[in-house]
Amino acid sequence: MCKCQGRRAKCHRWLTLLSGLVESLLVTGIAFGWVSLVFVLKADGYFAGYCDNVTREEDYAVYTDCSGQDEHLSQVMSVASIANTLLRFPIGYVFDRCGTTATRLIAISLYTTGTLFITLSNAETSVLLYPALSCLITAGSTLHTTNVQVGNLFDSYRSTIITIYNGAFDSSASVFLIIKLLHERGVSLHSSFLFLTLCSIFLILRTFFLMPTGHIPYLLPEIYTYGVSCPGQRKGRGEGEEKRVKEEEEIKGNKKDEREKDENIQHQPKQEEAASFRSCVLSWLFLWHVVWVVTILFSHFMFLASLNPTLTRLAKDNQTLVSHYTNAFALMQLSGMLFAPVNGLIMDRHKHRPLVPGETKREADLHSSFLALFLTSLQCFLFCVCFTCPVLPLQYLTFILQVVNSAFFYGGHQAFISIAFPMSHFGKMSGMAMSLSALALLLQFPVLHLIQHQLNGDPLYVNVGVTLVSLLTFIHPIHVSLHCRKLSKQRRTTQKVNEQGLARCLM
Repeated sequence: MCKCQGRRAKCHRWLTLLSGLVESLLVTGIAFGWVSLVFVLKADGYFAGYCDNVTREEDYAVYTDCSGQDEHLSQVMSVASIANTLLRFPIGYVFDRCGTTATRLIAISLYTTGTLFITLSNAETSVLLYPALSCLITAGSTLHTTNVQVGNLFDSYRSTIITIYNGAFDSSASVFLIIKLLHERGVSLHSSFLFLTLCSIFLILRTFFLMPTGHIPYLLPEIYTYGVSCPGQRKGRGEGEEKRVKEEEEIKGNKKDEREKDENIQHQPKQEEAASFRSCVLSWLFLWHVVWVVTILFSHFMFLASLNPTLTRLAKDNQTLVSHYTNAFALMQLSGMLFAPVNGLIMDRHKHRPLVPGETKREADLHSSFLALFLTSLQCFLFCVCFTCPVLPLQYLTFILQVVNSAFFYGGHQAFISIAFPMSHFGKMSGMAMSLSALALLLQFPVLHLIQHQLNGDPLYVNVGVTLVSLLTFIHPIHVSLHCRKLSKQRRTTQKVNEQGLARCLM
């Protein structure tokens, strides 16, 4: 009977994992394929009223200037990115407080609203794109946050699974490429988004059958059940988790003397679990992580908001060439799922070796994250350098670096938060970092206005500035490395003191 239940639980967990991948590929990051959708929106005449006939002074030729249309379409992405980051903290609070089901139902409502807005929109109601994309990007990020905890079901590959989900999150941007290709073959934008609206049925079914009402704990209890068939999970805590808590209380009562002897090992994890949300937010680990997140996010959103006009300028308004490069970028985004697990494997590379005597699991995980954070910072810098160079063929390399960096960034961000801080604060900490990014993302509006009106559409000087700012990201991995060295030094000092004390007692 136990073997049968074990196989059923294992099958349930794999279904949760695989259905989450399907959800991530279909829904979570589709808004980041905005560059492909812009091409369709332009063809359907969205914001076309901002195009003007202008006479060129050199040869008095009349041409159509659509810089106003480009500016509005860029602002749609900017508004959506700011709305997403602002709402991440309150949604993270809801996730920690109310659990998975409540959070996912909010996300599904936003997703359905966003797809319906675009389904019902047309060139005359172009303004609906502002709330529509904001709903889509927020819903996708929220669903992704609830999916991250699935990694807790597979302890040995926890960071790897988190990064695989982040890779699927990035690859889902190719959904808008598929819509673009279908549009070129006669399928209307409204039909494509009506299909996406119907996908919300799958999201609802997965929410109730393959996800917990509360949270998936870490570390996972020996007996853990979740889903609609588990009444004990309705209040946010599984029967297995309650049993684990009772067992821990018995162990604490029966082995008090052993705990006192090993106090130097157990004391630190206990403090970490009891750490308040305020102390976590004010820690240097989190503050430098916020700088890291803000800088990388700003670089990526500036790239996404300005890519279409940049390609148009470099291609000298050759729309066939612009379409080719847009498709190339979208296809490269699809490969994000291939690169993301590399970051997870880097962070999990220590899981199959024994811990150093006195080393905590959290300290080992934190030390392992240094390399992943450093590589992400290096990728961001190289990506900014390539995008700054006004050479059209070089943008292929820019696309590759952007996709790889995005896959490393989102996976690294979620994995680092889950490692460095208590899981009870995961939603709030992850959301807080993203919400603080909104302050920096507000700079997109004056920056885009500066490029369009003061720099005549040439973003060279702005891109140079963004490249220099990206150097700030290297501070975070350096600080993590120094913090790990400090913990290691404290551990060795404590062990030495304990050994000296034990030697005195034996004498």
